[in-house]
Amino acid sequence: MASATLMLSFSLRLPSSFSSPSSVRVPNDVVQFSPFSRACSLKLSSSRNISGFAPILPLRHSTLNSPSPSQPSFLTVVSAKGYKMKTHKASAKRFRVTGRGKIVRRRAGKQHLLAKKNAKRRLRLSKMHPVSRSDYDNVIGALPYLKVNREAK
Repeated sequence: MASATLMLSFSLRLPSSFSSPSSVRVPNDVVQFSPFSRACSLKLSSSRNISGFAPILPLRHSTLNSPSPSQPSFLTVVSAKGYKMKTHKASAKRFRVTGRGKIVRRRAGKQHLLAKKNAKRRLRLSKMHPVSRSDYDNVIGALPYLKVNREAK
């Protein structure tokens, strides 16, 4: 089995001459967040200030460790692509999900020999029946993409 790998590169540029009045000075190469203000609502108007947080600012910039301002530092994120789970097709034909997220099934005994069963019994056998909670793990294992609500009553 082959595995596909996804490579992403991000460029991070931090300005070298910023000062923040609400933050306290700390040693070299430390980035500090200003306190979160609960009074303001979610604002997405600025790329520097999201949801009440002040911008991330370096307090002191070391010239020995950091790259020059013309060269951005790169961060590489590697993630392996997982495989899709397979649906058990025989189970997919036997189980359905209601609008509330419950798993239901058909009753057994309505395939043949219906002449000797009365109408009331045939009607009862044709209705959908909820699956027992103890069987949910088995059904969900066979049908991984089923939209099930486990808390549905």
